[in-house]
Amino acid sequence: MLEENRRTAATGDVRETAIRNPLPIGLNVRQTGTNMTRTMRKGLSLLTRTAFVRAIIQHRVVAAVEHLKPIRFCAANTLIDAGANKGQFSLAFRTIRPRAHIIAFEPLPEAAGTFEELFATDDLTRLERTALGPNAGSAKFYVADRTDSSSLLELGAAQERAFGVRQATTIEVPVERLDESIDFTLLAHPIMLKVDVQGGEQGVFEGCDTLTEIDFIYVELSFVELYHDQPLFSQVNGYLEQRGFRIMGVFNQVVTAEYGPTQVDVLFERIPAKP
Repeated sequence: MLEENRRTAATGDVRETAIRNPLPIGLNVRQTGTNMTRTMRKGLSLLTRTAFVRAIIQHRVVAAVEHLKPIRFCAANTLIDAGANKGQFSLAFRTIRPRAHIIAFEPLPEAAGTFEELFATDDLTRLERTALGPNAGSAKFYVADRTDSSSLLELGAAQERAFGVRQATTIEVPVERLDESIDFTLLAHPIMLKVDVQGGEQGVFEGCDTLTEIDFIYVELSFVELYHDQPLFSQVNGYLEQRGFRIMGVFNQVVTAEYGPTQVDVLFERIPAKP
């Protein structure tokens, strides 16, 4: 959702924020609203790879090239893509890690169908049509008028004020725990868990007792409550610290005119065990 928010939010002043231990490859802070230079850069990046062009033409899927730096840094042999949507992140990952395994999760039927079409010939990728949460079962899923903003959490007023996104309808979706969906002992390391689930990030982590099997977590977090009862940046950061992870760096910060710093992508690494 982060890239969509950059295109639709009102323009605001950008202030770089330094969160401890930034990546050597640098903090990438992005201003919301129209920005011709960045749009052109992304367009040029998309045109440099045949797979990106083919995905746009055949499936109308735009690869999430704004995430290429953390993908390269992690050099993962397994990607767990929680909130895969149409495959934007997985597509960017696949071009950098062509022999890695991808396990994706997406509950929205139409988005999941596009993902499956996009990766139909990729034997190293599989998709589970389910949401992830702390408990297995089924749950109401709040579908937004811009579907990549849909969530297990009800959309809040701040979502509309910041990005013009409203709730459209609700559907019932299956929900699984991550540790019951994957046998981590069979996965090749390094393992990268990407989480973009619109406010339900901590629920994904709570549904995985074996979280320390993961090497890197790359997650979209918010400074503003865009969804009802959404855990914010500080809470999720504290939770992951307790689970044995620390921040490596931040990317793609969104600043809105309404709230200032609003969202950011955060890369965590598992803290190595002391000898």
